[in-house]
Amino acid sequence: MNEFDVVIIGGGAAGLTAAVVLLRARRTVAVVDGGAPRNAPATAMHGFLSRDGMAPRELIAVGRGEVEQYGGVLIDDTVTNAAPGFHVHLAGGRELGARKLLVATGLTDDVPDIPGIHERWGRDVLHCPYCHGHEVRGEPLGVLGGNAEAVQHALLIRQWSDDVTLFTHTDDPSDAHRTLLAARGIRLIEGVVARIVVRDDRVRGIELADGRIVTRAAVFVRPRFVPNSDLLFQLGCRVDGNGWVEHDALGRTSVPGVRVAGNAADPRAQVITAAGQGSAAAIAINAELIEDDLEHALSPRFDG
Repeated sequence: MNEFDVVIIGGGAAGLTAAVVLLRARRTVAVVDGGAPRNAPATAMHGFLSRDGMAPRELIAVGRGEVEQYGGVLIDDTVTNAAPGFHVHLAGGRELGARKLLVATGLTDDVPDIPGIHERWGRDVLHCPYCHGHEVRGEPLGVLGGNAEAVQHALLIRQWSDDVTLFTHTDDPSDAHRTLLAARGIRLIEGVVARIVVRDDRVRGIELADGRIVTRAAVFVRPRFVPNSDLLFQLGCRVDGNGWVEHDALGRTSVPGVRVAGNAADPRAQVITAAGQGSAAAIAINAELIEDDLEHALSPRFDG
């Protein structure tokens, strides 16, 4: 079994940033990554200073190169389970030992099962206006869903276009929400959505179950965020009422030696935010390791 100061589970912006910080602090680090980043469908990321417009996979490739440059171990595999101690078991049969764990496994976007959404996700069926709103500014935009969260999403997206239509689908907005939408000049179309209309590799509109087609250039969908937290459950970390792991500002969980960063900790974290969380968690982990080293150095030693 290979022994490391820190095993990082998840090789996105949070995990790779944490690895570089720890490696520069002369820690031994392994990063285990399954190769399925949440933002893989996106052609570019935005809002990351000096990296605006870079493809997500390009950022990961550069980050992996930096980890290797500092002597980190990259393992393309998935973790099947982990036990306090810490013993990390991989699907490929390998076992890793670690003094500390950082879990940066991200989340999964649960979106409506409507034809066209999965196929165009991250391209012109979008979630985050701060990530993609500028690229579709001024275009006729659609927002899917009429519940409270979708209404708030539509009110936000109105910042990027004067032509925003909210499609209620199976929801019925309250009178108060209808008033807010009207105040912002957001059109409301009721009726079940049948599919996203795609022609020539572009979203062209939304088709309703009654056959109506409303022209749109892009569609925003607010997904349900599902944390990839099975490993954290296995380790016994406390979670809140919504299933998210409880942690402090530096990612410390209820299990000593286990921290979280990125979307596994914060569903609102963008790439740059996740990287910052990874850096902060790494610095905290190194401080813990120093405390452990001091405790070991000061503990009484008994010979034979």
